[in-house]
Amino acid sequence: MNQILLTFLSLVAIAGCSSAPANEKADNDAKQETVAQATSQEQAAVAADPGYINGVTDKNRGEKEGEVRIHGTIRGLAQGVPVKLYVTEGKNQFEIESTSFDADGFDFGVQKLKSGFYMLGVNDNVTNLMAFIVNGEEQDIELSFNSSRLDAQPNAVISEENKGWFSYYMIQRQADNTVQQLRRQRSNSSFKERIDQQIKEQEQLKRDAAADHIKRYPDSFLAKYLTWNYAPQKSNMATYWDDIDFTDKSLVRMPVMNGRIQEFMRTFSGGKDAGFYNCVDILYGKSQVDTEVMEFSLYTMADGFYQSGLEHVSMYIIDSYIMGEDCPADISDVLKSRAQGLVNLQIGKVPPNFDIENWDGGRTVLYDEVKKHDYTLVMFWASWCHKCEQEIPVLKNVYAMYKDRGFGVINVSVDNTRNQWVNAIEENGMTWPNVSQLQMWDSPVAKDYRVTKTPMLFLLNKEGEIVDKPTRIFQVENFLKKNL
Repeated sequence: MNQILLTFLSLVAIAGCSSAPANEKADNDAKQETVAQATSQEQAAVAADPGYINGVTDKNRGEKEGEVRIHGTIRGLAQGVPVKLYVTEGKNQFEIESTSFDADGFDFGVQKLKSGFYMLGVNDNVTNLMAFIVNGEEQDIELSFNSSRLDAQPNAVISEENKGWFSYYMIQRQADNTVQQLRRQRSNSSFKERIDQQIKEQEQLKRDAAADHIKRYPDSFLAKYLTWNYAPQKSNMATYWDDIDFTDKSLVRMPVMNGRIQEFMRTFSGGKDAGFYNCVDILYGKSQVDTEVMEFSLYTMADGFYQSGLEHVSMYIIDSYIMGEDCPADISDVLKSRAQGLVNLQIGKVPPNFDIENWDGGRTVLYDEVKKHDYTLVMFWASWCHKCEQEIPVLKNVYAMYKDRGFGVINVSVDNTRNQWVNAIEENGMTWPNVSQLQMWDSPVAKDYRVTKTPMLFLLNKEGEIVDKPTRIFQVENFLKKNL
């Protein structure tokens, strides 16, 4: 705790909204200073971690932009099926282009794109995506997939960058799958120490593969990504972020910051609110040398804390750095809108409306439905969710007991297959409104309500305000006993 307090006091000058650069000149000076310090910071990182290999060079440093043709083939895919191109933002992706698959494959033509990770997808199936790299210099990227399951056997026909990426990806995926299996075994095993050692070996295998690919693909975007993906200063709070160049906007299009932020919070927060706030302030101070990277970092933290159930920390970030009276005037409307989306999911607020087709015809409009009842439960669920399967019989009993006393229910499914969704409704005998956009986690309503797991419950009053966010149906019943 003393370390946290001392560090916080030493960073007072950069913590808080009012510490943003006062003008464009100050912002540019900060960027130039950060770039100038990068080499010495990277050298310090090497000293801290003897296994650290720095793949960031003058050739791959910074964001690049260029024209590139993206095309290829997918074995087993029917002609006419849409192939989608997405740009990534951390762990999220956004569609930017679509084309139809034909006898020659898919071809997005020439696109002007910034360096980073992009994704290919088929139809609107967000469970069938494959990441690839645009480095801003390669003008022709030809990819081939030996299966309509894109991540099964990706191959870069033309693109040295993606030959390296796909090679590393396959090693990483195998290691991650092995770790998942080992962790499942560990829960019921008497050989936990042996399994823990096997897990460490798989993690080291990934580290060794990263080091090998940095050496094999020097000056590449891949080498930069693999360098930043592993923090060399894991035991030093003050220098943890020194290996990363926050003036490099391509950081936004890398799957780096989510993992690094989680590790930073887990290592240095002590699991206490003061520790979380301090970690947030430190990262804000580091990232504010570039507005785009700063906004990305702030929202990644705000959304991450919300998803983790630490909503008060999420609100601290929003109030202190995004929407408070003393926050920088240059915070974008996009970030403010996204932050407002989190605010609207707090108790006492009115969540987004939705108008979605029912499984058996007609439509359900949330704001119209809540007016019919004193309290309405909005339950996000899925046919394949075992916890939902356990909760639905309890909900049936609660609904039968309170439906004539002012209680309503709307089930919102995150399924993507209509038959499975409908079969589950019929098998469970759900008689209340049941809607789905059949796009899983990528459905607009799931995004609006930040649904990343099921079941997720929101209890609304007649005015549409959230009055409770229970995790189990018995908690809904306890609320209704007191209020109906």
